[in-house]
Amino acid sequence: MNAQQKQYLNLVKNEPIKFGHLVGFKDLRQLHNDWLRSFLFGKDDQTLLAHRGSYKTTTLALAIALMIILWPNRNIIFFRKTDTDVTEIVNQVAKILKSDYLLKLAYVLYGVTLELRKQTSGEIDTNLHTGTKGTSQLVGMGINTSITGKHADIVITDDIVNIKDRTSRAEREQTKLQYQELQNVKNRGGRFINTGTPWHKEDAISMMPNVQRFDCYQTGLITKEQLQNLRESMTPSLFAANYELKHIASEEAMFTAPRFTDESSLLREGLCQLDAAYDGADHTAFTIMKDVGGRLITFGKRWNKHVDDCLDEIIAYRKHFMAGTIACENNGDKGYLAKELIKRGEFVDEYHESQNKYIKIATHLRKAWKDIEFVEETDPDYINEILDYTENAEHDDSPDSAASLVRKMRDGNVWLY
Repeated sequence: MNAQQKQYLNLVKNEPIKFGHLVGFKDLRQLHNDWLRSFLFGKDDQTLLAHRGSYKTTTLALAIALMIILWPNRNIIFFRKTDTDVTEIVNQVAKILKSDYLLKLAYVLYGVTLELRKQTSGEIDTNLHTGTKGTSQLVGMGINTSITGKHADIVITDDIVNIKDRTSRAEREQTKLQYQELQNVKNRGGRFINTGTPWHKEDAISMMPNVQRFDCYQTGLITKEQLQNLRESMTPSLFAANYELKHIASEEAMFTAPRFTDESSLLREGLCQLDAAYDGADHTAFTIMKDVGGRLITFGKRWNKHVDDCLDEIIAYRKHFMAGTIACENNGDKGYLAKELIKRGEFVDEYHESQNKYIKIATHLRKAWKDIEFVEETDPDYINEILDYTENAEHDDSPDSAASLVRKMRDGNVWLY
């Protein structure tokens, strides 16, 4: 080994973050250098949990690119939640490998110009690979893809748990089953690297070994002002999960884990309710509901924008589910929204709301909660807003919309005027 090779290997071993800075990741700090070294040179399985916006996935992409050069005959299988999520990271790894600095590292170590012999949305293989297995150095897959016959020296999972796992027990159980299956993918002597953010106390992360946690207070990556803005922009439980890496159970919470159904066709001729936002911090919420033998089949969608910017989507959802009349209150807009919907060819049931919002949600929606079954297409943010609802909740548009429909269906089928 010559002096230049020793110099470059020492740099990779001690300060791999320098390569990150050189390829444009200027925000990486000493913390990320420690993460990189653990990814590259750790011997045991590891799980790194870090808050959103901590650059954990960026750090992981850089680590994968360095692995491909340092150990060209090891193969890596990389899992994310979906195939689309995988493509984003595989493309990022390819860009890093094509940078002048990684090309130089490969040339110093091996005396050859690094070339990507195979580059697709889910695979990378280079001319450094001389093994006989016939498997690409990096293979990326969605967590629900069939893994029969797959084997790897390094198995990496990144964000295989997400907001869907928070709201759906079925999703949590499916992710956990797939994670268990991954144990058969790792070759003897191989290694697991898991990264992500926990969403639920019973999600797949609860099964992962050797956990290290880096919350928003430890990393120093977010200022106090930024943290305060983030805290004000979401519910306490979401902030706790995303930034403090913990789960909080609110004693004031009204609603338990939701139920789901794949029978979305049952929404045909269901009733719609539109809770509109015009300005300020309010959200626009849209609900379709139908009582099917006591089951309240429900679809919900929430937008963080003015109702005018949502109307095309709202009408498209109404048509997609072949639902019926759209109900909307006229308290704040003097009938503007109803007129706009009628102008667009929609059937509208306009009413004046007189009931206290908290009482409406606490009585009608809470009482009927056990009967509600959300179709799989329901927006997770819509469900989260209901799950996080308390009397002092900052946002209440989704539970208000759902409660309005429950009240109409269960209390004499009339609106309150």
